[in-house]
Amino acid sequence: MHRLLSGPLTTEKLTVKLAGLPASLQGKKLVQMSDFHYDGVRLSDQMLERAIAICNQAQPDLILLTGDYVTTTPEPIHQLAKHLKNLKSNCGVYAVLGNHDISYENSKSEITNALENIGIHVLWNQIAYPLGKELPLIGLADFFSKEFNPARVMNLLDNKTPRLVLSHNPDTAKILNTWRVDLQLSGHTHGGQIIIPGFGPALVTYNKIIKKIPIQWRSRVSFLRKNYFVVRHWEWSQGLHQLGQNQLYVNRGLGTYLPGRLFCPPEVTIMTLINS
Repeated sequence: MHRLLSGPLTTEKLTVKLAGLPASLQGKKLVQMSDFHYDGVRLSDQMLERAIAICNQAQPDLILLTGDYVTTTPEPIHQLAKHLKNLKSNCGVYAVLGNHDISYENSKSEITNALENIGIHVLWNQIAYPLGKELPLIGLADFFSKEFNPARVMNLLDNKTPRLVLSHNPDTAKILNTWRVDLQLSGHTHGGQIIIPGFGPALVTYNKIIKKIPIQWRSRVSFLRKNYFVVRHWEWSQGLHQLGQNQLYVNRGLGTYLPGRLFCPPEVTIMTLINS
């Protein structure tokens, strides 16, 4: 995607407070990237290389990838992996898959294997401990997968234990509110891509307008029959959100669909953890 359509790459830096964070983990630095959609169209190699350079310059303790590495068929993952193998962090690179990564019969296995072969740990309803037993990292199956079953994983942890959760679709935050989630990292929304100042994501505004048009009129015009669905909770489309005791951060992603981005640039996120 040409820079004029995607907008310049931005770096979001924030400090995230976690209750009960052990002193040994104070100041630990996480970097998140999401929604690459690497297929030769939606993300340029130049922007990808810049994003990887930003990650490495931050000298992170942990790099976290939150899904949608490809758009349709899984073949582009092999070229993407050649870039991602250059990621460097003190405690490794961990990832979950998104809905686009499981859209073909062999997508899940091919993408998982390609990432694992370059040392990226792909979590699918699994718990890992890259930062030690005091701060588990949970990676969930994609929300649209038949294997999405957070109870099977979340119930394995003591509720007194702080934890990080990777889940591609931010809508899962409502379901995960049953458990303690000190910080959930998601993507999927691309931040809305086109933001109308004062109104929010253009897609939300479009769907609201369409619903006000009488159905008999909509049925006569093909594009008016479409009601685009990405997420239910567009209020969580980007940034940090406090959801009761839980926290959710939604990354705007790197890849860009046509017609492009407006007031919603692609993003690399750098987070520093502190005790609340």
